[in-house]
Amino acid sequence: MSKRKTIIAEEALVSLLQSKDERGFSILYDNYSSALYGVILKIVRSEEVAADVMQDSFVKIWRNIEGYNRTKGTLFTWILNVARNTAIDRIRSQEFQNSQKNHDLDDHVNFIDSQGGSQFDIDAIGVKKVIENLRPEHQQIIDLLYFKGYTQAEVAEEFGIPLGTVKTRVKSAIVQLRQYFVEFGLIFLSGFFDL
Repeated sequence: MSKRKTIIAEEALVSLLQSKDERGFSILYDNYSSALYGVILKIVRSEEVAADVMQDSFVKIWRNIEGYNRTKGTLFTWILNVARNTAIDRIRSQEFQNSQKNHDLDDHVNFIDSQGGSQFDIDAIGVKKVIENLRPEHQQIIDLLYFKGYTQAEVAEEFGIPLGTVKTRVKSAIVQLRQYFVEFGLIFLSGFFDL
C-alpha cells in the first residue's frame, strides 16, 4: 500500500522545514522521495548507491533549507538540484570509482570459476618468472588457477581457506601482476590474467 501524499502549500512546507519541524520533513519525504529516487537512480545506476545518495540528499536538504530562495525557483526544483548534485558528486568520488572497479573485479574473478577446468599452456616468454615476484601464497593460488585449471572453490578446499580469501588474494595478485607487466614493458600480457 502506497502512502498518501499530504497536500500542503509550498510556502507552508518551507516554513515547517525552516523551523526544523519534523512534520515538514515527513511531508517533504512522502511527497518527493520517489521522484528524487528515480532521478538519482538514473545517475548512479545502482539501487544501493541510489538509496545512500537519497539519504544524503535529504540530510543536505534538512540542514540547508535556509538556503532555499523561492524567487529562484520552486521547492521541488531546489531539492531536485540538491539530489542531482549529490548524485553527481558521488559518481565523481574516488570511493565510488573504487567500488565500481571492485565490482568489475568481482565479476571477472567469478568468471574464472565458470571456466571450470580449462587448462592453460605455460607460456615460454617469462610469465612464470614474473609470478615469482608475488608473495608465496599468491604464487600458489595463481599457479593452481591459471596453470593447473583449478576453480577458486577447489583452491579454497586445497588450502583450507575461505573462498572469499581466495578471491581477495587473486584480485591482489592480478593487480600486482599488471603493474609488473607495465613496468617490464609486457603490456600485451596483461590480458593473459584478465579478470
